[in-house]
Order: sequence, then structure tokens, then C-alpha cells
Amino acid sequence: MKRSFQINFKKEEINPIINRIREFDWNKLLMFNDWEMGTNPVDLKRLCDYWINEYDWIKNQIYLNSYSQFKSEIEDIELHYIHEKSKGEKNYPLVLIHGWPGSVSEFYKIISNLVCNSEDISFDIVAPSLPGFGFSSKPKKPIGPRKMAFYINKLMVEELGYENYFAQGGDWGSYISSWLAFDYPNNCKGIHINMMGFRHVNGWLTNEEKKWEYEYEKNVELQLGYRTQMATKPVTLAYSMVNNPVGIAAWIIEKFHAWSDLKKDDLFETFSKDELINNLMIYLLTNTFESSSWIYYGRRLEGGRILSKDPNKKIKVPTA
Repeated sequence: MKRSFQINFKKEEINPIINRIREFDWNKLLMFNDWEMGTNPVDLKRLCDYWINEYDWIKNQIYLNSYSQFKSEIEDIELHYIHEKSKGEKNYPLVLIHGWPGSVSEFYKIISNLVCNSEDISFDIVAPSLPGFGFSSKPKKPIGPRKMAFYINKLMVEELGYENYFAQGGDWGSYISSWLAFDYPNNCKGIHINMMGFRHVNGWLTNEEKKWEYEYEKNVELQLGYRTQMATKPVTLAYSMVNNPVGIAAWIIEKFHAWSDLKKDDLFETFSKDELINNLMIYLLTNTFESSSWIYYGRRLEGGRILSKDPNKKIKVPTA
């Protein structure tokens, strides 16, 4: 059953987070000013100073409630999602799927353009919080992107009544979108992804593809630390992050810096501080830092070589 939802956190829930940031002892860190060995402490402190002295959650909460939000029971998961219907006559259902360490907040700047009354096309937008992320409930045990695709397809087809739809995904959303296309081709009619997660079972065919794979793997090698930890021992990591908003901020914004097309290599030239903190606050206020990492563990359990009934459509999903 679809029911309306509004984000509604009070100052009593926000103040402890701000106080823990205020109490953080920066003197115990070496304040080097680069990102080579991890999160730049100078930039992190700049963000935290703004968080303490200027950031206003209540104002941003009103902004985050500016789109229509709902919750629906899908099997054993209470799924939160934005649902904004097109203002045009020729419209298509489009599900926008975030990844880690993102949230539905990353779509706020584009939704109004996608639902606008266009002479060509516009979209009915559905943007779910993934199970274990943000305002959706936490699964009872780790699940991976293929299982999440199952929930999202049920949301689109059975709950919202879209027999056909399109999907866009970045990061984990790219895996989930790919699984939607692979497992539910009668419903998901097309995908757009920001990351190439799947591999053909026969590998790369052209020199251009091989070069791309080499560069991709070289970059991934520098990212393996966080991914291995979250895919194998996510609970151990969680102990360090409970009641530690500065730690969560450091863990998350390092990936925003590493994975974004930054202007002048400056995180704050590309993202406003409010955008970064809104995303962090969603993780903190919903206590989903640990449960969001379960998708890495779940993907490892799902991973390996997946064969379709059609031998010409074999795909390989790399393990974590």
C-alpha cells in the first residue's frame, strides 16, 4: 500500500550529531593539504566548520521534502521513494537508482527538468532509497544488487502499475539497472548507466575495449581497501563509525572526491557544502552507514558467472 512520507527530524536528533563534530580533536591529526593518502584533513575540517557554524538541517529538510515522497511495503522491505509525475502529454516512466555512498538527494537538481512539459518527451520519475539506505528499511540479512532489482521491479510494475519503464543508475545503481534489464526484459525496456559493472563472458574484443579495461582495473586497484573491508567485514567497520560523524564524513567524501569529475580538483567547486552534508545527514539520521555497506557483502554472495538460458547472452559479474 502506497502511503505519503515526509522527512521529519527534530533539533533534538540533530544536536547530538553537531555536538560530536564540535568535540572532535583535530590536534591529533597531521594537517597535510592533499588527497594522496586519503581524505584531505584541511578540506574535511573546512566542511565540518561549516557544518557546525552555518549548515541548517531544518532548512534543508524543507528542500528535501519539496518532491512527493512515499513508502510501500514490497515483500519484506519498506521501500521509500520519490514519485514525481510528468507534466507533459508524452511521458515515460524512469526509475533513478543511486549507489553508495549516495542517496536520493543526488537527483534533486535534475528531477524538475525530467518531469517538465516538453514538446518531445518527459518522464514520470521514481527515485527509490535502496534497501538498507536512507529512509528505506533494512534487510534482515545482506542482499546484493540483483535482489534489489527484484524489489525495484516489483515497485514499478505491481505497486505503481508501470508495465514498461526505463532505468538509470550510477555506482550500485548501474549494477541494479543492468539486472533489471537482464532479469525483467519484458518490463525494463532500456537502461542508461554511469559505470560498466558487467563483463561479457568472452572478455573484451577490441583494442579500445582492452585499453579501457586496463585503465579501469588500474584505477580500481587504488580503491580496493574500502571495498574489501565493506565486502568482507562490514560490521567491524561499523564499530568505528557509530557515534562518529567526522569518521563517516571522511569515509564518504573521499569517494566523492575520487569518483567525481571535479572542477580544478576542488570538491567544493563541484558540490556545495550543503549538498555534501545533506547526503551525510541522511546516513547519520537514519543510522544506515552499516546497513548500506551490506550491499558489498551481498554482491559478493551473488557474484560469479551468471548464464542466461540463451548461450549467446552469457555475462560475467565480477566478485567483490
